[in-house]
Amino acid sequence: MDDMLKKKIDQQLPPDEELQELAEFFKVFGDATRLKILNVLLVSEMCVQDIASGIGMSESAVSHQLRVLKQMDLVKNRRDGKTIFYALADSHIFTILSTGIEHLEEED
Repeated sequence: MDDMLKKKIDQQLPPDEELQELAEFFKVFGDATRLKILNVLLVSEMCVQDIASGIGMSESAVSHQLRVLKQMDLVKNRRDGKTIFYALADSHIFTILSTGIEHLEEED
């Protein structure tokens, strides 16, 4: 490998710690239930009951997955009285999901 190519690689490659964080981030997208929840939240902010109803799962299963998504900063929540509403954390999550779906739907 010539020195110029090696220098370009070194400039492009993030530090190992950052790559590990990125791997953990994308690992969260490796679960179909979490992807269902995120896709439902593309439509609107919702409470656990509505999410569970929308994807045909129990509220406890949805709550568990929401906890994981919240820990990874993929969703945020807000309280309205006794009800907690969940939404995508920011537009980056929308972009990641939309881009992934677009990629899968592309015709070769």
